Amino acid sequence: MRTYRDLFRTPEYPPFFLACATQAAARTVAGLALGSLVYASTGSALLSATAMFGPALAQVVGAFTLLSAADRLPPRAALAGLPLLMGLATAAQAAPGMPTALALALVLAQGVPAALGGGVRHGLLTDILDRDGYLIGRSVLNMSTGFCQILGYALGGLLVQAVSPRGTLLTAAALYGLSAAVARFGLTRRPARAEGRPSVAETMRGNALLWSSRPRRYVYLALWVPNGLIVGCEALFVPYDPGHAGVLLASAAVGMLAGDVLAGRFLPPRWRTGLGAPLRLLLAAPYLLFATRLALPVAAFAVALASVGFAASLLLQERLVALTPDELGGHALGLHTAGMLSAQGMAALLAGALAEATSPATAMTILAAVSLAVTLALAPGLRPQQRRERRPAERREGQAVDQVPPPC
Repeated sequence: MRTYRDLFRTPEYPPFFLACATQAAARTVAGLALGSLVYASTGSALLSATAMFGPALAQVVGAFTLLSAADRLPPRAALAGLPLLMGLATAAQAAPGMPTALALALVLAQGVPAALGGGVRHGLLTDILDRDGYLIGRSVLNMSTGFCQILGYALGGLLVQAVSPRGTLLTAAALYGLSAAVARFGLTRRPARAEGRPSVAETMRGNALLWSSRPRRYVYLALWVPNGLIVGCEALFVPYDPGHAGVLLASAAVGMLAGDVLAGRFLPPRWRTGLGAPLRLLLAAPYLLFATRLALPVAAFAVALASVGFAASLLLQERLVALTPDELGGHALGLHTAGMLSAQGMAALLAGALAEATSPATAMTILAAVSLAVTLALAPGLRPQQRRERRPAERREGQAVDQVPPPC
């Protein structure tokens, strides 16, 4: 599967894509509305930021408690039920007189099952598409998330001004309901990928099994750490250049989009292994230029060029799928998503602390240098293996992933 036409001709991909895109838009609209509501009532920038981005940090809790359900729940039921849960919580936040503390508690509560939702979605993607279609299918989802965030912030901003933050929250709740309906009536009913009852103990056992494989450990670390540190650089765009932060953020979005198109549509399979490391280096290297004060066009170009390197994550996700047995596929991808978002949140906090102690430009340079160092340190564990990584279809059912040979 090498073209977008082939992708959208796959029977279940269009409703799957629509359900995911609608949920991304709902999440963005809700975050902006609640952030505005909390700031208006408290005047606290910290609490407003928590309202907008708290769910991402809360996903780490879901990663340690709920991820075993990603492969033990029927995917259609899960993808229809979770947005309904999110929609009900969002509608509750719009209730008049809702205490700010309770609204923020609901924000964090939404982040916990979001980790499960990521595992179910990405695991189902490997069922809907054949093994050669995963990369292009995942890249299109990445692009749609970016577009939906842009449109969601635009729509949310208009609604907050034209209606009210509470009315905007109700709009977001309706979008969650639409996502649930598309998943329920557009997807095929499938059994759970794995047997057994989900539990915290099973989640911890699955996490331990996934982490016990040396090849997978390197993949997870390469997915989480360099990526998270560069998102920390992006978190400093506002203090670095308050008047043109929007230009820098837009440049990052353009570069990421270009990278997704390159990796998902045009990169031949035989080049993927060799280009992974250069893309991870590209992700950080242009930020070293921020050690000096850059003219805006140069800064925007550097940010766009660096953001092309985010395409390395797509290549690593494809490798993660190849290293993981089918019965742990959703769990493995959910752990990746939760870990990535948590790493990004922690890196943003670290970036802020460094900027307070030094300056935004210095902090960005330090984070970029550390990202490069981590990429180089992980390189030996990510080299091609002596024997090719086996695809899920080539594994015997129940085969342990630790039997995959370690890297050279």
